Amino acid sequence: MLVTLEQAFYWQQLLDDGLVVSGSDIAQREDLYYSTVNELLRPALLEPAIIQAILAGQQPSCMSLIWFQRNLLPLDWIAQRRVVDGFDA
Repeated sequence: MLVTLEQAFYWQQLLDDGLVVSGSDIAQREDLYYSTVNELLRPALLEPAIIQAILAGQQPSCMSLIWFQRNLLPLDWIAQRRVVDGFDA
């Protein structure tokens, strides 16, 4: 998860800085599929406390790269927290 988080923030920074204009640009630069880039960008939109938990290795055990590839978290941080809190319920 740490590598995925690092990659997501790096790519988001490229987008924010205008060095690329889309996930398609990143995919072309990295020789990846567009859908892969979109999936791997999702962690950059996580609520800060969730990111801190991942960095500390304290995320729910089911929260993995595969989970992010198969599931969409809401953009709203409060809604994200509800989803993540439900993992261990």
